[in-house]
Amino acid sequence: MATAMIAFTFDVGTSMIRIRSAIVSYNWSETGILLTIAFLPPHWALLCLAAGTALPKFRRRIRADKIAFNTAKAVLTAALALGATTLIFGPPHGDRLPIAEQLVALVVAGAVLVVADDLLAMPVLALATGGTLRQLVLGDWPIRSLTLIVKIGVALAAAATWRVDPPWTLIVAAVAVIVQLLYDNRMRTREERKAWQRLATVTEALNEVELARVLHTAVVRAEPLFSADEIEVEIGGRLVRGRGEHVVFDGAPGDAPQPERQVFAVPLAGSGAGGEIGMLRLRFHSQVRLSEREQYTLRTFASALSTAIRNATAYQELMSVAASHAQEATHDQLTGLLNRRALLDRGARHLQEPHNDGLTAMLLVDLNHFKEVNDTLGHTAGDEVLTEVARRLEAAAHPGDIVARLGGDEFAVLLCGLSAPAVAVHRAEVLLDTLHRPFTAEGMQLRVEASGGISVAPGRGGMTELLRRADVAMYQAKRGGERIATYSRVKDTADIARLALGGDLTRAVEEEEFAVNFQPILDLGTGQVVAAEALSRWHHPVRGHLDPLRFLETVERSGLLPAFTDTVLEKSLGAVSTLREAGFDLPVAVNVSPRSLLDPGFPALVAARLATHDVPADRLVLELTETLALSQLAVVDRVLHELRDAGVRLALDDFGTGYSSLAAVPRIPVQEIKIDRRFVSAMDGSPEAAAVVRATVELGRSLDLLVVAEGVESPAQRKALWELGCGAGQGHLFARALPVDSLLAALHRGSGDRPGHLAPSLHDTGAVVRLSATRRGTGRTGSRLPHLPA
Repeated sequence: MATAMIAFTFDVGTSMIRIRSAIVSYNWSETGILLTIAFLPPHWALLCLAAGTALPKFRRRIRADKIAFNTAKAVLTAALALGATTLIFGPPHGDRLPIAEQLVALVVAGAVLVVADDLLAMPVLALATGGTLRQLVLGDWPIRSLTLIVKIGVALAAAATWRVDPPWTLIVAAVAVIVQLLYDNRMRTREERKAWQRLATVTEALNEVELARVLHTAVVRAEPLFSADEIEVEIGGRLVRGRGEHVVFDGAPGDAPQPERQVFAVPLAGSGAGGEIGMLRLRFHSQVRLSEREQYTLRTFASALSTAIRNATAYQELMSVAASHAQEATHDQLTGLLNRRALLDRGARHLQEPHNDGLTAMLLVDLNHFKEVNDTLGHTAGDEVLTEVARRLEAAAHPGDIVARLGGDEFAVLLCGLSAPAVAVHRAEVLLDTLHRPFTAEGMQLRVEASGGISVAPGRGGMTELLRRADVAMYQAKRGGERIATYSRVKDTADIARLALGGDLTRAVEEEEFAVNFQPILDLGTGQVVAAEALSRWHHPVRGHLDPLRFLETVERSGLLPAFTDTVLEKSLGAVSTLREAGFDLPVAVNVSPRSLLDPGFPALVAARLATHDVPADRLVLELTETLALSQLAVVDRVLHELRDAGVRLALDDFGTGYSSLAAVPRIPVQEIKIDRRFVSAMDGSPEAAAVVRATVELGRSLDLLVVAEGVESPAQRKALWELGCGAGQGHLFARALPVDSLLAALHRGSGDRPGHLAPSLHDTGAVVRLSATRRGTGRTGSRLPHLPA
C-alpha cells in the first residue's frame, strides 16, 4: 500500500499541455514505475501501478476511455520492463540483488519502459493531435531526453538511498519536487517566449496586399499559435477555413459545413467607429479551455488581422481606382475602344518588336455624312452609331489587330500579320463591308458609309508617321470619291516638300541663304523703338522667300540645328553692332528652339557670338516657347541659369497659349513675357481674350516683368493695351519685319521729327489713365522699360 501511495504521489505532480483538442500530460510516472519495480514483487507492483495510475485521473474526472488507456499502458510497459530485467538479472525487487546490480537492472528497465511507452503512446497521440510520428518523436527531443534522464536518475537515487539509509529518501523526494518546480517554470517561460515569437512571425506574414492571401495566411499560419483543430475567418459574405497547413474551405458562409465543435470567436474591428468587419473563430473537436495567455494572444492576433484586412481592402480600392483611371486614360469612354494615345503606345511597341508573321499596316476609317446623323436625329443617335461601328470593327478585326477610336467619327485599325501589302486592302474591304450593313438607331434604320485610308508601316518614322500617312490616304479617298485609298508618296505633297527642303538645308547653311529681318518693338506710350525681334527668312533659289513656318520643323528634325542657330545669332548680333554704331542701342530678341536648350554647349555658343561682336549680354533677349516637358529637365534648367547668369535676358513667347503658362513663369528665370497675337486680335470681341490680356499684364506687373504684346494691328488695340498697363508692343501697326538697313533708315526718319520713334506718343493726346491703389507703385521701378539704359 505504501508503494501504491508513492505511485499516486508521483502521478499528482503532473504538467498538462493542450495539443489541439487533446490534453497531453507529462508527469513522474516513469520514476514511480521504476520504484515500484524496485520495492515490490511483480504481481503487487503491477496492481499498485494500476491503482496509482487510475486514482489521480479519477480525481481529475478524466474520461473513462483515457483512464483505461493510460492505466493499461502503465501496466503493460511496467510488465515489459519487469520481464526484461528478470530475464537478465532475475527479480529486481527488495535486496535480492546487490545495490550496483539492482541499479543497472533499473537502468535497463527504464530504457525498456521509455521505448515501450513511446511505441504505445506516440501513434495514439499523433492520431489525436493530427500531427505526424516524426514530428512527435523528433520534436523537442533534447528536452525530452534530459527529462527522462532526470526521472530515471531520481528513481535510482531513491532506490539506492532506501537500501543504504531510508531517511535520505526524503531528501531525494525534496530534490524531485524542486526539479519539478524548476522544470515547470522553465517550460512555462519557454512556451511563452515561443508563443510571442510565433505571434510576431505570423503577424509579419500578414503583411500582404491581396485580401485572399491575407485570409489564407491567417487560417494556415495561426495554427501553431492556438493549437486549434480549425481556424476560420468570416468577412463580407466570405468564409475561409484552414486545417493544419491547408485551406479546406473558401466560399459563402452558408455553404461551409458546420460540425458540432467548441468555438472561440473574436470580432474583427473596423477602423475608428466603423464597427466590426468580420469574425475570427477557433474550432476544437472537444471541450478545451484557453489559458489567459492564449486568450490575450487571440485578441492580439485578431487586432493584427483586422489591420491587415483593412490595409489589403484599402490597397484593393486604390488599385481599383488606379485601374479605372488607367482605363479612362487609354480608352474611349463612349465606345470602350483604345484612344489615340493608347494606339500610338501599343502600336509603337508592336513596331519595335521583331516579327516573323508579316507586315503591319494602318487603316484609318472616317464615317461619311456623320454630322447629318447628329443634326437630324440628335447626339444620342450619333452615340449609338459610333458604339455600333466600334462593336462591328472590333468583331471583324483579326486577333492581334488593334482597334481604336481617334475622336469624332474617326476610327483606326492597326492591321498585323499581313503576308503582302495587297492583303491590307482586302482586310480593309471586309471591315468597311461590316459597317455597310444596316442597323437601327433611335427607331430608324441607318446605313453607314465610310472612307478608308491605308498605309503600310514605313522603315522609319514610327506610329506617328504611319498614322499621318493613313490620314493622307483617307483624305485622298474622300477627294477622289473612292471607298479606300492606299498611301502614295507621290501624292503626299507635304512629305515631298519636307524631303526637298531637308535636302537643301546643308547647301542653304553653307551658302548663307538664310537672312534675318527685324520687327521693331515699341514703347506703347511714347512710340519709341525699344527693341527688335529677329525673324529668320530663307531665300530659296527655287521656292523664293520662305517664312519660318515652312522650314523650322525640318531644321529641327535635321542635324543642322546648331549651325542654323549659330547663323541666326551671328546675323542678329551683327545687326545690334550696326545699330549701336548708328546711335541706336537696341536689344534684339531671338527665338530659340526647345531642342537648343538640350545642348549643354549652347550657353558657350551664345557667349562666343557676344564676344565676337562686342555686344553686352543684356542686349540679347532669347525668346523661349512654352514647353513644360523641357522646362522640367535638369539639363534645360542648367542651360537657362547659365544664360541668365551670363547676363542674357530671357523671354517667354506666346504666353497663354500652352498648358504650362503659369507653371513656367516661376520655374524659368525670365524677365519678359509676350502676349500671343491671338489674344490681342480678339480683345475687342472676346471678353475671355481681354481677361487673359489683363491677367497677363497684372502678372507681369506683380513679378516686375516686361509685358510685350504681339500682333498690334490698330490704334485702338494699342491704346487699350497701354491703358491696361502693357509696356511694349509690336505689329504691323508700327512696322513689318525689315532688313537691318531698312530698319536703320526708318529709325533715322522717325515719326513727327522724332528719330527712334515709329509712332506718335499717346501722352500728347492728354489722356489720363487712373490706376487703382493696388496697381500704383508696383511693377517696374521708375518710368523706363526694364531693358532700356538709364
